[in-house]
Amino acid sequence: MNKICLLLCCLLPGLFRAGAQELKMTECAPLTQIYGEVSESDELLPMGDVGVEFGYVLYQAAITVPAGEAALELENVRDYAAVYLDGVFQGTLTDNRKTLVLKAETGQHTLQLYVENIGRITYGPEILDNSKGLFGEARLAGETIAGWTITPLEVRDADPETLEFEALGPCNTPCFRRGQFDRAAHEGAVYLDVSGWGMGEVWINGHYLGSFWDEEKQQSILIPAEILAEKGNRIVVFDLKNNDPGATMRLSDKPVFK
Repeated sequence: MNKICLLLCCLLPGLFRAGAQELKMTECAPLTQIYGEVSESDELLPMGDVGVEFGYVLYQAAITVPAGEAALELENVRDYAAVYLDGVFQGTLTDNRKTLVLKAETGQHTLQLYVENIGRITYGPEILDNSKGLFGEARLAGETIAGWTITPLEVRDADPETLEFEALGPCNTPCFRRGQFDRAAHEGAVYLDVSGWGMGEVWINGHYLGSFWDEEKQQSILIPAEILAEKGNRIVVFDLKNNDPGATMRLSDKPVFK
């Protein structure tokens, strides 16, 4: 019997997270607090052209959606884009998946593309062009999209302790979310379980903890014991595509994998 239980724990780790503790988010802070210098351009510009080497940039444009839906096509996506239409999440694009059908009422809408540069190219034919962000043609239903507003998002330079938060409402677009928790009795390592979230960054008590991505196998981040207090710990999360105000994270005494 003991051997069977041990085997199940190995095969089904998600069912045996001893000591799991739910962390609820109760406040939010808009990204406008960490906007960099805004640029305007008729065409898409790579991140380097707006002074961003790493991190996030927001591309926005007014578009007209014909017949209730239209295909959005981007020539270059380096490396990951979360697509929103009027603040409603539509899907994601990468350099291997550069077309997405947008569904909305016929008429004018605001297209918002939140883009992250994951890292530099170090091999392959594209190594000679390390441009990041969005550049080249952007089309909707075959027509070129012009009139872009391009805004650096200084997420990784943000001090979560100085952001102004308010009671959490519907988070239709990416924002910072904050919660508080008391540390339950744990012996040994403590991990932050980020499964169910999308792609972003997390801080605890003002300390940058790390990044997460739902496409990675590992879905947890080790929390250094020295940054945790027994009571009143503050967690701040930025996520590109999780707009569920009820989303939670968890503490676990084991690493979490898909």
